[in-house]
Amino acid sequence: MKALMFGWEFPPHILGGLGTASYGLTKGMWECGDMDITFVIPKPFGDEDKSFAKIIGASQTPVVWKDVTYDYVESRIGKVMAPEEYFRLRDHIYADFNYMRTNDLGCIEFSGRYPDNLLEEINTYSIVAGVIARTEEFDVIHSHDWLTYPAGIHAKQVTGKPLVIHVHATDYDRSRGNVNPTVFNIERDGMIHADHIITVSNLTRQTVIEKYGIDPAKVTTVHNAVVPLSEDLLNAKAPKPKEKVVTFLGRITMQKGPEYFVEAAAKVLKNNHNVRFVMAGSGDMMDKMITLAAERGIADRFHFPGFQKGKQVYEMLSASDVYVMPSVSEPFGISPLEAMQMGVPSIISKQSGCAEILDNVIKTDYWDIDAMADAINSIVTNQALYEQLKEDGLAEVARITWDKAGKKVIDIYNKVLNR
Repeated sequence: MKALMFGWEFPPHILGGLGTASYGLTKGMWECGDMDITFVIPKPFGDEDKSFAKIIGASQTPVVWKDVTYDYVESRIGKVMAPEEYFRLRDHIYADFNYMRTNDLGCIEFSGRYPDNLLEEINTYSIVAGVIARTEEFDVIHSHDWLTYPAGIHAKQVTGKPLVIHVHATDYDRSRGNVNPTVFNIERDGMIHADHIITVSNLTRQTVIEKYGIDPAKVTTVHNAVVPLSEDLLNAKAPKPKEKVVTFLGRITMQKGPEYFVEAAAKVLKNNHNVRFVMAGSGDMMDKMITLAAERGIADRFHFPGFQKGKQVYEMLSASDVYVMPSVSEPFGISPLEAMQMGVPSIISKQSGCAEILDNVIKTDYWDIDAMADAINSIVTNQALYEQLKEDGLAEVARITWDKAGKKVIDIYNKVLNR
């Protein structure tokens, strides 16, 4: 079976959990066998793992015909795309896009990030999707997250192939209910046009059904998983202070509940000075959290190392004694699973999708800073509890694999293809 997937991130260049999940699921599906996947992203960098999926960059897909030579194309984009692929795509330009700003290859430049003109890039990406959909051979279209729903819809309209959309989050999660109507409409449009909808948790499934008015029969939950860690990552090490280390790792935004982590830290430090707290990541609430830590008088025990990526994440986890995810609304949340892989006991909010499948963690309401503080204190002071959560967590997370999730997605493909 052949699938054409549209995504926005792909490792090693990721800005959040979307790229990690897209990679894991794609590889898990490939491991199931008999799957041929083409994965489209706005801007590849050339160092993506192509062993299990063909990568196409929207930024290397021509929308304006240019009379260029093979050698010139190779010199310009050879590290990212084979020139043969460029010329094959050029043969399927379907309209006059000379009014658009293109480069010397007739391609549109993409940031590969989340720029201020994100809505413009989403629309442009959907135009490029038309060229790709007319060029590639595939049975089913799969769009990851709202950013790529317009691309998936366009691909469906020009080919008639079924569309599966993957809801990794909704704007209700990102905004704490203060929904952006433009984003909501893009999300709902994708859901209406989709032949089937995959959600990463039952929590998200209920949001799709109740907030977007979607037929429950059209929505299936496929929980996320984790990729087994390499020996290099498992053995990642970082300097560890003599105190216990409690870590928050993620976007410092209102969705992630960073203020509850700071407040819980203040409660722990009132009675236990043998603890350091780390808030790793970046986001629009970072300055507020630095100020809040200072106001609570814990700035000397609180660290903000900034955005961590790749091996840095696992070095940080290796130096941690507790991992905390106090998310207000978390569709899934892969980071606790990554912490458990490193043997770090985890505390997660009951309002997270991963709470549906994890047993060997401590679960608290995101707003219950007293319960969160008690849980942190229990783990850092009770060695027996620490060891139990560590060992049982390692065993549990080893069973949560992407090939199992991949098999469920392939079953959904077969359903929409009436196989």
